[in-house]
Amino acid sequence: MANAQVQTAEKIESTENQKVKISIVPRYCKGCEICVKLCPTQVLGMEMFVVKVVDIDKCNACAACELRCPDFAIFIDKK
Repeated sequence: MANAQVQTAEKIESTENQKVKISIVPRYCKGCEICVKLCPTQVLGMEMFVVKVVDIDKCNACAACELRCPDFAIFIDKK
C-alpha cells in the first residue's frame, strides 16, 4: 500500500458572478473576521462564526481576504 492515495471530499462553498468566484472552506474558517474587516467593499460577513459572501457584486477581486486569511479558508478566482 505504499502507493495508496487518500482522497477526501472537502466541503467548499462557492459563489460567483461574471467577474469573480469566491470559494470558502467552512471547516478551515475559525471565525477570526480578518477577511471581513479587510474587505474594502464589504463583500463578506459572518454567519454562525463562519465567513459568508454577503454581496458578490461588490467584489473587485482585490484578494485582500485571501492574502490575509491565516487559515487558507478563502480563495478568489478572477475571471
